[in-house]
Amino acid sequence: MTQERWRKLTYWPLIVASFAFIVAYSWQVIAELRGAPRVLTATIILVTWIMFVADYLVQLSLAPKKGAWFRAHLFALAVVIVPALKPLRLLRVLTLFRPFGRSAGDALRARLMIYGVASALIVVYIAALSVLEAERASTEANITSFGDAIWWAFVTITTVGYGDFTPVTIAGRVVAVILMLSGVAVLGISTATLASWVAERATAGHEEYQPATRAEVRKLSAQLAALGAPADTSSTARPPDA
Repeated sequence: MTQERWRKLTYWPLIVASFAFIVAYSWQVIAELRGAPRVLTATIILVTWIMFVADYLVQLSLAPKKGAWFRAHLFALAVVIVPALKPLRLLRVLTLFRPFGRSAGDALRARLMIYGVASALIVVYIAALSVLEAERASTEANITSFGDAIWWAFVTITTVGYGDFTPVTIAGRVVAVILMLSGVAVLGISTATLASWVAERATAGHEEYQPATRAEVRKLSAQLAALGAPADTSSTARPPDA
């Protein structure tokens, strides 16, 4: 068994597990389940957690360099430790879609925007559920409904913070900090993507000012190699000294 084969075998089961988790967790929090229904949702959440723990341990055991793999997959560890992060696994489905564009840069920007928007929506939804579950335990809470929680999550991730709803519990405030940091990251990605798009439009018609992607450089190098010309494009020839 190799890591690649294991990832292929567990790709869809873990996607389904992520979806099952978010459905069960949503039902449990929004409906304030008690009795048998809560036992059912808790069981589903536990089973999905076990699946992610097993996946992490198997991949770690199959890694040829376990230390390097551990450092490169800290997010996978975070998903195991923090169950609320499991729905972010659903973002892997987006890899099935291939954005179309006139250039590799357009495709890259489209993919970044799709990932940014999708991740922001998932984080907002999970943060709303998490803060609602945490705040209900306090008699001083002002976030007591899912509608209030969603509104709070949206204004928090955008760093607006009207202050009409605020978490009062420690767990709720931890969720708020994570949400604000996520908002800064999403805003940074969106701003960089928009700036790149504006720069490309500003240089339209002036190809000499447009940056080349690595894929385009490799393609050009391959064409030069096929023609028998040197493929090194890292330097340009200098004219002889006068």
